[in-house]
Amino acid sequence: MSAKETQTSSLYERDRRHVWHPYDNPDSGLPIFPVSHASGVRITLEDGRELIDGMSSWWSAIHGYQHPALNQAAQDQLAKMSHVMFGGLTHEPAVSLCEKLVALSPAGLDRVFIADSGSVSVEVAVKMALQYWMGMERGDKCELIALRNAYHGDTIGAMGLCDPVNSMHHLFSHLLPGNHFLDAPAAGFDEQPSQQELDALEARIAELAPRCAALIIEPVVQGAGGMRLYSPAYLKHFRDICDRHELLLIFDEIATGFGRSGKLFAAEHAGVSPDILCLGKALTGGYLSLAATLCSNDIAKGIAASEAGAFMHGPTFMGNPLACAIANASIDTLLSNDWQASVQRIERGLKQGLAPAAALDTVSEVRCLGAIGVIELKQPVDMARIQTALVDRGVWVRPFGKLLYIMPPYVISDDDLATLCRAMVDTAAECSA
Repeated sequence: MSAKETQTSSLYERDRRHVWHPYDNPDSGLPIFPVSHASGVRITLEDGRELIDGMSSWWSAIHGYQHPALNQAAQDQLAKMSHVMFGGLTHEPAVSLCEKLVALSPAGLDRVFIADSGSVSVEVAVKMALQYWMGMERGDKCELIALRNAYHGDTIGAMGLCDPVNSMHHLFSHLLPGNHFLDAPAAGFDEQPSQQELDALEARIAELAPRCAALIIEPVVQGAGGMRLYSPAYLKHFRDICDRHELLLIFDEIATGFGRSGKLFAAEHAGVSPDILCLGKALTGGYLSLAATLCSNDIAKGIAASEAGAFMHGPTFMGNPLACAIANASIDTLLSNDWQASVQRIERGLKQGLAPAAALDTVSEVRCLGAIGVIELKQPVDMARIQTALVDRGVWVRPFGKLLYIMPPYVISDDDLATLCRAMVDTAAECSA
């Protein structure tokens, strides 16, 4: 065995002894691939194999790996301070980031709470909504409305907003808040919802609104709940319905923010603004965990009018200067390039490259939007076999359930994208073997 093979084997065995990976158990036997380094759109394994990254590290590394501007921002900030508490203190990276987010996000979102992760940003949004109604002397509005096929995170409050039947969190249903769920939007991205469906949605919301604080949705793209794409027309209707029935509207754009759907924010597909907006994932370009929850000044004033007189949340690493500095560099990098043209190019490549999968008898549907490409299979994948097959084809694609999907970095070349698509189609074909 070569020195490289020995090192790889040792790392794998050490991992197996002590490390617990996400959505896995230590004895599952699912394959784990030790990584040496990553650069651009390539992940290099310890055994020397190179994989084209189709996942952007769970949708966050939109600029690829080792981007010089983001690396420099990290180095510059480390020379000043990596962290300082945010209670009673402030600093340039956080202030600049909040200014950027207010300027770029849908109109009317003027306050930014900088949190740790996407799940925490959802928890913050929920607490904002509940505390706002307390300040409005409507503490009875303490329940929430979400959509079926939704996914909003893995913490307790966020799990309570995920689909209670079809999500990975149904095991904990007896512990979760008793929220209310609307049927997932039926009309696809290029379709118009029926008036019958819209009327039924409004009737149900009108029934629930007197005791509910907010409706939370993933606009246009339902992510880990099934990678479903739906009509932007629903967003306008949800906005109108919430306004008529005294209900706050929360958009979870953790997956879609910063260009993934073809717009900077998915809300732009409908030209509407939520009362509260959750951001994460691509915020730092995949370098560090950071998230943000934005709200209107009206929400902030309502919270200030509540019994506590202040918003009752304060993460230890809130406003982390290192993460904020990198987030500023990531946003500047995105805006200084023609990111929209890149995403449109990727969308064309995905539609062309994944189209052959639609003819396979193993495939239920192929769908693409922006830099999102999905092959939905008729049966759940054999994870151990499929993951290894994809790696053997030189790509990093992480399937789940019935879904083979990719969300590649925006800097991916046409040739690399075509390789990703071929690997997905060939792997989908093998699922019937």
